[in-house]
Amino acid sequence: MPLSWNDIRDRATAFAKEWSKETAERAESQTFWNEFFAIFGISRRRVASFDRPTIKATGTTGFNDLFWKGMLIAEHKSRGADLDKAYHQALDYFRGLKERDLPRWVVVTDFARFRLYDLDTNEKHEFSLSELPKHIKRFGFIAGYQVQAIREQDPVNVDAAERMGVLHDLLKASG
Repeated sequence: MPLSWNDIRDRATAFAKEWSKETAERAESQTFWNEFFAIFGISRRRVASFDRPTIKATGTTGFNDLFWKGMLIAEHKSRGADLDKAYHQALDYFRGLKERDLPRWVVVTDFARFRLYDLDTNEKHEFSLSELPKHIKRFGFIAGYQVQAIREQDPVNVDAAERMGVLHDLLKASG
């Protein structure tokens, strides 16, 4: 059973405080991700791996920082690094992935900032580490929560439903 949003938000607040001063990717990125997944009560080792070798678009081998098949790829940089470059680096690893393993989510971070990309909806969200508790629901998929988009009905569908209702009534009246 997933943790409650209150528990997750409390853990995210503690995480943001704990990591507020970190700067060095090489020294701490793996611990960062292990503790990030723990926010949601998930052991990172059960779902994602570090430094997975992948063939890049250039044909050379690269190592993506964190990979969860079919769900998430993360690229981690040192504080102040170019997150656009990190995003393109993460996408560069897609060439070496099987279709079924392609992730929906890409996250890039430099400890101080997060960018989360939803490749299904083409949405991008950027926020600081200190704002993580406020944006934590964006990562709900890690804990197994699913986002349901509620949209207004397409006018064509409404018209079709109304016509089907009229047809139903006519058929019922005629026996």
